[in-house]
Amino acid sequence: MTSNNKTILVADDDESLRRVIEYNLSNKGYRVLLANNGNEALNIFKSEDVDIVITDIQMEKIDGLKLLEEIKRLKSNALVIMITAHGSIETAVKAMKLGAYDYITKPFDRDELQIIIEKAQNLQSLMSENIRLRQELADRFSLGNIIGASSKMKRIYDMVARVAKSDSTILLQGESGTGKELIARAIHFNSSRAKKPFITVNCSAIPENLMESELFGHVKGAFTGAVKDKAGKFEAAEGGTIFLDEIGDIRKDLQVKLLRVLQEKSIDKVGATQDINVDVRIIAATNILLETAIEEGKFREDLFYRISVIPILLPPLRERKDDITLLVPHFMTKHGGKDCKMLPEVLDILNRYDWPGNVRELENIIERAIVLKKEDNVISPEDIPDHIKRKQSSSQMSLEIPNEGLKLEEVEKALIINALNKAGQNQTRAAELLDISRQTLIYRMQKYDIK
Repeated sequence: MTSNNKTILVADDDESLRRVIEYNLSNKGYRVLLANNGNEALNIFKSEDVDIVITDIQMEKIDGLKLLEEIKRLKSNALVIMITAHGSIETAVKAMKLGAYDYITKPFDRDELQIIIEKAQNLQSLMSENIRLRQELADRFSLGNIIGASSKMKRIYDMVARVAKSDSTILLQGESGTGKELIARAIHFNSSRAKKPFITVNCSAIPENLMESELFGHVKGAFTGAVKDKAGKFEAAEGGTIFLDEIGDIRKDLQVKLLRVLQEKSIDKVGATQDINVDVRIIAATNILLETAIEEGKFREDLFYRISVIPILLPPLRERKDDITLLVPHFMTKHGGKDCKMLPEVLDILNRYDWPGNVRELENIIERAIVLKKEDNVISPEDIPDHIKRKQSSSQMSLEIPNEGLKLEEVEKALIINALNKAGQNQTRAAELLDISRQTLIYRMQKYDIK
């Protein structure tokens, strides 16, 4: 006799059939509970940990359909197999609509029943694994697991906790590597949509000619190569969240369609004649100044206001260096270096660097150091790339103040001129070098009459 830990409840008013099913399933190693009517079955289900229910449709007091409804009310993911007479197929179909897993018609042999039970077990395993993975995701992206203790990050945690409760559209802004997708997932998994899909779309990675079909889907024959209907990302995200990363790279004609999705809550599939309603929350992200893209005619102003109902600006790592001491042990544990010791000089080096690649660059450096370390369980300065050790942080830059003093405005003007020269007169890049907005840079250029 094989052994498994599954419990099956059999409800049938035919005692001989109950005993036959009990004998066959017990020989397969199942724990079998018997009930001769719906009332008894319901009481057993409430008091025992039952994995699968097998019930006849025709029973006194509480019939199989009513029992099915009560069981699904108590446990929505319960697996119920219905037994029906040959002439009651319509009733069996009704049971399927009410949530039954499957049905089997009398007379049936033990192999037929065993096949249905094994399929139910496989489905149950998949459902359990799905629940486990979802819980892991929810735990991973809980607010308590986002690393950072700086004042700027604390403000972001507070903002995320508040916006997660709403359905408002959110625009995440920040340099590459600042953790925009991490924050987007945290918003989703702390919202009422957490059990629904979270779909990521990297707008800069999808070819322009495929973007419309990827976002909205297409119908068969809509264009050459459309051999069958295809659901788009918005349909896949139904009830959940869609994360549009690098939204500034979407071409202008698709921006119009995206604006319509936000306004009408419906999508227009390529080649379709009717719109499809969608219930999806949009979180967008960009590492460029969309205001500049608007000025240059590359991004629609009306779409900008639609997606930035709640804007969240993620600070670069150089502006929250206090968090490095928290991020380093987190990444060491993540990449197999939990037992490694990092020498204090290494942390000094990491704190002096400006991290243009932000948190992502820091993680890569820690992973590399763990893999290539020269000494077992010790990360020393030798394990850190030379360019990290050479490049001094701008925050460590020292300025000599002459004895006669200086004018702050002259220093500011000189820094702006130097930044413009370094950026090849590109105002957007110069503003990034000075960590100010382009509008602020233009204002100060006018103030100091810098042409």
